[in-house]
Amino acid sequence: MQFPESWLREFCNPPVSTQQLADLLTMAGLEVEELRPVAPPFSNVVVALVQSVAKHPDADKLNVCQVDAGTGTLLNIVCGAPNVRAGMKVPCAMVGAELPPGEDGKPFKIKLGKLRGVESQGMLCSARELKLSDDHGGLLELAADAPVGQSIREHLKLDDMLFTLKLTPNLAHALSVHGIAREVSALTGSPLLVPAFAPVQPRHDAKLPVRIEANDLCGRFSGRVVRDVNPKAATPQWMVDRLARCGQRSVSALVDISNYVMFEFGRPSHIFDFDKIHGGLHVRWGRAGESLELLNGNTITVDETVGVIADDKQVESLAGIMGGEATAVSDDTRNVYVEAAFWWPESVAGRSRRYNFSTDAGHRFERGVDPELTAEHVERITQLIIDVCGGEAGPLDDQRVNVPVRQPVALRVDRAAKVIGMPVTQEQCADVFRRLGLAFREQPGRIEVTPPAYRFDLQIEEDLIEEVVRIIGYDRLPATPPIAPVRPRVRSEARRGPHALRRALAAQDYFETINFSFVEERWEQELAANPQPIRLLNPIASQLSVMRSSLIGSLVNVLRFNLARRASRVRVFEIGRVFWRDVGVVDGDRSVAGIRQPIKLAGLAYGDAGELQWGTAERPVDFYDVKGDLEALLAPRSARFIAATHPAMHPGRCAAIELDGKVVGHVGELHPRWRQAYELPLAPVVFELDADSAMDLPLPNYKPLPRQQAVARDIAVVVSDQVSHERLMQVVLAAPTGGLLRSARLFDIYKPKQPTPEIGAQERSLAVRLELLDEEATLTDERIEAAKQAVVQALAQETGARLRG
Repeated sequence: MQFPESWLREFCNPPVSTQQLADLLTMAGLEVEELRPVAPPFSNVVVALVQSVAKHPDADKLNVCQVDAGTGTLLNIVCGAPNVRAGMKVPCAMVGAELPPGEDGKPFKIKLGKLRGVESQGMLCSARELKLSDDHGGLLELAADAPVGQSIREHLKLDDMLFTLKLTPNLAHALSVHGIAREVSALTGSPLLVPAFAPVQPRHDAKLPVRIEANDLCGRFSGRVVRDVNPKAATPQWMVDRLARCGQRSVSALVDISNYVMFEFGRPSHIFDFDKIHGGLHVRWGRAGESLELLNGNTITVDETVGVIADDKQVESLAGIMGGEATAVSDDTRNVYVEAAFWWPESVAGRSRRYNFSTDAGHRFERGVDPELTAEHVERITQLIIDVCGGEAGPLDDQRVNVPVRQPVALRVDRAAKVIGMPVTQEQCADVFRRLGLAFREQPGRIEVTPPAYRFDLQIEEDLIEEVVRIIGYDRLPATPPIAPVRPRVRSEARRGPHALRRALAAQDYFETINFSFVEERWEQELAANPQPIRLLNPIASQLSVMRSSLIGSLVNVLRFNLARRASRVRVFEIGRVFWRDVGVVDGDRSVAGIRQPIKLAGLAYGDAGELQWGTAERPVDFYDVKGDLEALLAPRSARFIAATHPAMHPGRCAAIELDGKVVGHVGELHPRWRQAYELPLAPVVFELDADSAMDLPLPNYKPLPRQQAVARDIAVVVSDQVSHERLMQVVLAAPTGGLLRSARLFDIYKPKQPTPEIGAQERSLAVRLELLDEEATLTDERIEAAKQAVVQALAQETGARLRG
């Protein structure tokens, strides 16, 4: 809600400064989001009258003007504006004036000078040069009655401030200048100007038949016919200025009047072209298949859940939201029908979002607009139409069928003090309600408040408590320390936090990304094999319509974004929640309405394995690089990588990540089908695993340094190509060595190009280094050889291996 301070002070003018007023509103719950001047500082610019205009003798696009600026003598000013003419009044910057800073940030000073040999004694100004608007089509033309020589700041009331309030949905009564003034009056005790709406005397008896067919849609409908209006009449400058300072551009006199009253009193209204209405108006719910062309040019289809105003032939308006093009006023309009109604908030809420647009009217009606002042506001609009556009008013038609009945709400003083956190008396509470203009009855320790028609937010006791504390002042709340002891909780050594994971991945050259939790449906179907993702009822963009069940799609999109900006090496990760339909309760996952939300950790590596440098040759990142990153991330726990499949990954270059016998994630190359579908030059390597599993750490166990020296022995065995490294290590480590085998590591693989008598076509040689240690006694050759033979025999029995000669 944006408005000028001067308009607010016309209704309530407390003896406080602008900044104090802003602070007061903010502390009362009406947050002042922005406070800025109407115009930047400039000086010595006055109203001037152009007496004559002559062509410049040496420039086709320049004119030499004789200007009366109230100095007693005419000024000679050279001007190149296309709209300059004799008789117009414009802003004139006198010699010595300082105009607002230009692009260089320095004030622009007006000096006596010559243009093409003709002396110029000042400068005629456009709105853009004064930083009043971006219009640079010519000079800013002032009203004909503007006093010559008067400061332009005084004439246009530029020494004013614009307030922009960030209002919560419960403050519908503050969506108007008068509503905010009512709050200021309650906060400061300054008197509030309550306008009187004098009835307009009818000059004819024309009425439009209106039938309210749905009283759960419309509770009150007021309107009247106004004949013989002049739609081409100019909107008064004061009204244009106020609308502009509320962020609303001027359209036409009739539209401006309707908008003006909306900002003034929070009353959205609509003005129909009376002659375009067929028969009478019917206020009802829509019917399936009915269509309506709106004032914004959109054509929509309504149904039984959308309120409309229709005539005898067609739908003419979207109830409480926007009028239709068929009955819109135009320059040919002669007779109008002015309408102001009360629409039930539930009947308007969400309807405009269904059609992907919003309006000021819908914004107000879905929060609640005073049903008691529809007739008075029609009187106000009618009088403005007659004053600006002329015309003759007909009798007022006011139908009241179903308006809200406010139920009393009780406040217990003791409970208010408990909730607020400081002592409050019954007299303080009663004074707050009195200042707010709320009707109430008192009993000892209890106040029963009957909310007024414009306060839709006062429904329960807590609402009244909020009114008490915000009027008394949040700044008066004592700084009371918490009663309960606050004890810091130290994280267990057996668990690390998400930030530790971030630092560990950043140390391995990955950059963190943060993406939306809602993604394209295509990503879910292709990269997560999720045919029925959780859909959003109100997506922020049409393509971001579902909740993600995997982070891989987001990372692939990040990769595409970077490739489009010519990045050749990308390593990114994300820690975030994914969303699955809940098929069972899982410890540690938050479940909301049948939706599991576990935290996942995912990463992507693309391009060269390392940064470009002279010491190593370039090579693309592969599965084993990322596998190594994961092993370092999960250390000291040892993960197993088992060949597996995943919908997003290459079927032959994908592995499941297993910790303590449980699959916690997958790692692999992106599937060739998706690499091609997402137009990636190379296949990235991606991984995704449960973040909770990666956070678990075994507690460190102290082990003394061995007193004895370890012994290493190498064995080379010939095995079938079908024997995997993992199987080989399992057998070696499980061999009965009497506890002497400390570690084993594969250090060589040999496969001849052609089969040999020693190594067949389907075989290979694997060399393993065994580390043997007895911590209590020195190893002898006999014990070493026995342990070695135990390993060889175990390999022969379990894998069919034989020693290589």
